[in-house]
Amino acid sequence: MDEETRYEAVSSRDARFDGEFFFAVRTTGIYCRPSCPAVTPKRRNVCFYPTAAAAQGGGFRACRRCRPDAVPGSAAWNVRADVVGRAMRMIGDGVVDREGVPGLAVRLGYSTRQVQRQLTAEVGAGPVALARAQRSHTARVLLQTTRLPVTEIAFAAGFASVRQFNDTIRQIYARTPSELRGEAVTSVPGAPAGTAAGIPLRLAHRGRYAAREVFDLLAREAIPRIEEILGKPGSRTYRRTLRLPYGSGIAAVGERAAGRWLDARIHLTDLRDLTTAVQRLRRLFDLDADPYAIDERLSADPRLAPLVARRPGLRSPGTAESEEFAVRALAGREKSQWLVERYGTALDQPCGGLTHLFPAAAELLDDEPSLGAVSGVRLDPGADRDETEQALLGLPGMTLRASALIRMRALGDPDVPLTGEPGGEIWRPWRSYAQRHLWLDQP
Repeated sequence: MDEETRYEAVSSRDARFDGEFFFAVRTTGIYCRPSCPAVTPKRRNVCFYPTAAAAQGGGFRACRRCRPDAVPGSAAWNVRADVVGRAMRMIGDGVVDREGVPGLAVRLGYSTRQVQRQLTAEVGAGPVALARAQRSHTARVLLQTTRLPVTEIAFAAGFASVRQFNDTIRQIYARTPSELRGEAVTSVPGAPAGTAAGIPLRLAHRGRYAAREVFDLLAREAIPRIEEILGKPGSRTYRRTLRLPYGSGIAAVGERAAGRWLDARIHLTDLRDLTTAVQRLRRLFDLDADPYAIDERLSADPRLAPLVARRPGLRSPGTAESEEFAVRALAGREKSQWLVERYGTALDQPCGGLTHLFPAAAELLDDEPSLGAVSGVRLDPGADRDETEQALLGLPGMTLRASALIRMRALGDPDVPLTGEPGGEIWRPWRSYAQRHLWLDQP
């Protein structure tokens, strides 16, 4: 899109482009999402940025009305397999917060200078600025949904010091942390100081969202003790346990869409895992997809057009645990249930039917070496998809179909044609979504 086309999207408050770009107003010093309900500024006062971090780096603060930091992520980062796409996925997963820029560079196989240069050229901000923008959003969520002390929130969000936290919040939101907390719609007087009730979240998505099909799939695949589906179709809740970098968690996501988001609640043993947990849920429910582009492309195929019309906004779900999905794809459903019973890690505090974490692949090496071998394959969000697929095919018992499913679900590749099923160049780069339509059309 050129800048004039972007301005037309802003003038029409087109929500299709929320998260795909941001606009800033020079006269007010504020940046917004394209669908912001405020009066459209004059063209000469507007400039555009590819990311919220770039707008913040330009000296602009977040709009209070449209909350541009809460939009869906750009679908481009899931499509792209180059270093920038891989870096963006890893930054979203919290790699910079945990390992710093050097750790990110090592994972990418580039020098820190090369990573900095490529990200700045493509998205207008380096890895530190991108991680900083993400930390500020995490901090805002914690300030407005919990009554934890500000000091605890600062470190839970990933800031190195309380001073850095205060300065960042003031710069991005033009308020102090206390003022930001005071504006929270979800604040409840007398609420507990901790997070015993979990952290309530709104997981934003763009466009139509075919929730029924996603929840049907999750219900079919659910393994007792680590997953469960509660309620009746149309108002179901999916719950599962999470193995996270600093601890464990339990997430619950509701089927009923409220506006352009899914309601969720996350319980964590360590609040530093919040960003990672949210990103995993976003990948599981495919919330950063662009249904407008996907449906338009697939509708160009006469075979798929009626299927797309029947299920607008169909998603290609990912997974909350990439390594777990790979093991389950190899083991099958029945054996996966047995693995949980035999090797699963019991939660310190069970919650309803959720009692265990799925065993880590490395824990299976001695007794189930063919499954434990998955631990030697890189399956994180920044993995090179082609290299991972080749490594998977070298595992005992791995089939072409299973490796393609792992690439589609565990690595979130939107353009996977499954072996033995028809594919078409016209579907690119959304062949995973085409496969979903075809599967659902089968009797």
